[in-house]
Amino acid sequence: MPAKPYIRIGQIVPSSNTTMETEIPALLKGRESIEPERFTFHSSRMRMKKVTKEELEAMDRDSDRCALELSDARVDVLGYACLVAIMSMGKGYHRESEARLHKVTAENGAAAPLVTSAGALIHGLRTLGARRISVIAPYMKPLTQLVCDYIEFEGIEVHDRIALEIEDNLKVGAQDPMNLIGIYPKLDVKGVDAIVLSACVQMPSLAAIPAVEHATGLPVVSAAVCTTFQMLERLGLKTVAPDGGTLLSGRFGEGTREAA
Repeated sequence: MPAKPYIRIGQIVPSSNTTMETEIPALLKGRESIEPERFTFHSSRMRMKKVTKEELEAMDRDSDRCALELSDARVDVLGYACLVAIMSMGKGYHRESEARLHKVTAENGAAAPLVTSAGALIHGLRTLGARRISVIAPYMKPLTQLVCDYIEFEGIEVHDRIALEIEDNLKVGAQDPMNLIGIYPKLDVKGVDAIVLSACVQMPSLAAIPAVEHATGLPVVSAAVCTTFQMLERLGLKTVAPDGGTLLSGRFGEGTREAA
């Protein structure tokens, strides 16, 4: 049977998120210039306006509905695009979420691999062999600490972090990614293996990643880059995308997707 003419990418996103539906398509559309696969993009939304633990927990309860809706469209992979919502539910929760949401798609007769941005960030850092990192996050300090604790629970040391303390999720999405070029020098990166330029799927960073990699000589990732990487892996595709940094250079996790 011939391969599909397109691959359907599904995303479960907070209702106020404006970034994952721009950065992941940008990466994968850029990939279309060098690889044969073609993609379409489909989303379902969970209500969330402020990045607080209470709103995040309420939002996460809505993720099953979103997975069910996207499976109606027979998407080929699903991404849960809210890192801190997963991390706020307890250490290691990405495994439980991924298994539960995959089960929802399977019970609807449309089983699809499930990637959470939280699990993808951990996976991407491990793929790079990063044991010690520094992190920039837009969250208030308590939520930034929660994110760092989650990462450290997975065996990766957070050497330094910057919390930008932006609570309103729309304001997070309105940040100029190039501002990160002026912010990252305040981060202590001595002895680290990688930099997380945006530990948040809503804070734009894609445009700054190549520049920060060039300036520091270190691998630079974001939650969006890591989510894209793991989606491509789950699809059995070559993990390459222009301007996606070291992780999406094609040197890691290469694969060939079987014809559908």
